[in-house]
Order: sequence, then structure tokens, then C-alpha cells
Amino acid sequence: MGTKFEQAPLIVIVGPTASGKSALALELAERYNGEIIAADSRTVYKGMDIGTAKPTSAEQAKVRHHLLDVTTPDKVFTAAEFQRQANAAITDIQSRDKLPILVGGSGLYVDGVIFNFDFQPPVGPEERARLSKLNIAELQAEIKKKGYAMPENSLNPRYLMRTIERKGVTVQRGDLRANTLIIGLSPGIKVLKGRIIKRVGEMVEDGLVEETKDLVRRYGKDAPGLLSTSYKAIIQHIDGELSLSSAKEQFVLNDLHFAKRQKSWFKRNKHINWVDSMQAAHKIVMTFLQQNK
Repeated sequence: MGTKFEQAPLIVIVGPTASGKSALALELAERYNGEIIAADSRTVYKGMDIGTAKPTSAEQAKVRHHLLDVTTPDKVFTAAEFQRQANAAITDIQSRDKLPILVGGSGLYVDGVIFNFDFQPPVGPEERARLSKLNIAELQAEIKKKGYAMPENSLNPRYLMRTIERKGVTVQRGDLRANTLIIGLSPGIKVLKGRIIKRVGEMVEDGLVEETKDLVRRYGKDAPGLLSTSYKAIIQHIDGELSLSSAKEQFVLNDLHFAKRQKSWFKRNKHINWVDSMQAAHKIVMTFLQQNK
């Protein structure tokens, strides 16, 4: 990374799903002439709009967003590729004298950028195709056979595949990127649950089942993008395994488990400034930007 990139300020907003990250990012971007880079392993996929709570057309019209809709659900999108595209977006935003705001709940995506992870080179297409055909149990068995340490999220096929592709080697982490402010939002579990229940209900009303049916028709239910918690329960409903009411309950449960994993990931980062209100976040950002003038 060049000197200009390292010296220019970067705002990062992290937290679990439904914590209010996107709303805060929009407020900051509008107030401080910023543009948003979405660090979300689900919103990178085209067509996955309702089930990922992707920023609406109106929100994207207000503030320019980057790293949305960059690939299709049948493709595996790696943290290394996100890092490459996010760094390019940061440089582009800064070159136009705007403030880059990196926001999301995908911890590896965020950390790969702010700690300049040294990701291993990607494997060839044949090996990737082989691994893509294996289910979770088969991937876990291969990791155990090779003597690799199981990834923290051992039920996520993408994490399992990455472990095998990297031959068990963890990514090398650098120092925190200079002039980077990280803000964390972490409402209590009761607040999160209420927000998730409300959001899932709205998603279903907005056509989540129809969106999922269309995605399954085009890409198959085992497409990498559709393995996220957002769509698993709805696919079970489509397959006749769950009623719609039960699928909504399972969706909420999936997202709550996901939120707990996100919280655990971010709690390890001692550079995060945790706030409990939008006002507190604005105050920290204002002080940070004044110091970087």
C-alpha cells in the first residue's frame, strides 16, 4: 500500500447482524462526504437482496456503495478477493477527496483489510471444483485426516474449504492500518432478537420466499451464496420440510447464532471503540477527523 493510502483516514463500522451498522454508516457518509464499502459476505452476491437486508435503491442513491453485487451466488467469493477489491475502492474514494467508510459484520473481510492479511494464493479451479462438491461432514473429515486445525466456524463450508486450500496455514496478520478508526455497535441480545424478528417478518412480506425460489431455480440450493443463514430456513420451507411460520422461527434462530459468532470475533479486536448510541459514534468520528485534518 502506498503512502497516500496509509495516511488518509478510514472509518470502519462493525457489529453483529441487525446492530444498526448500515444506518450509522449512511448517517456518517451523508454528514462527512463519504462513500460506503460493504464488508458483507452475502451482499456481494447479485439477486440476494431481500434475504441479506441489502441497502435499498433509495439508500444507494443517497450514498455511493461499493462491493455490492460483484458476483453471482454460484461462485465462491473469498476474503482475499474482497481485500483486493476493497483496497482498490478505498484508494478510488480517497482519490476523489471523499471519506471511505468500511461497514459490515464479516469479520474476516474487515480484518483482512485493516490488518493487511497476507492471504495464501488461490487454489486451481480443479481443486476448488472438487471441494465445492463435498458436504460439511466430508470437508471436516478431510481436515481431520490431514491434521489441520478445525476453523472456528466448523459448520460453514466456506471456512472449511479455506482451511483445506491453505493447507491448515492461518493467514498472517499485519499491524492495524494507520489512521483507522473502528467503531463497534453491539446491542444486547434481547434488542437484537427483537430487531431480527421484526426484520425477518418484513423480509417475508417483501417477497423473500419468491426471491429464494428464483435463486434456487437459477443457481441450485447448494450454491455457495445460498449456504448463508439468511436462506437455509426458507429453502427448507420451499422443500416442504418446514411451515412458513417454523421457517421464520428457524431464520431468527440462525441469525441469533450468527450474531453470537460475530460478537465473539469482534471482541478479540482491542482497537474497536464500542458505542451504545449514534450520538456517541458521531462524537468519536468528529474528533478523529479533526485530528486528521
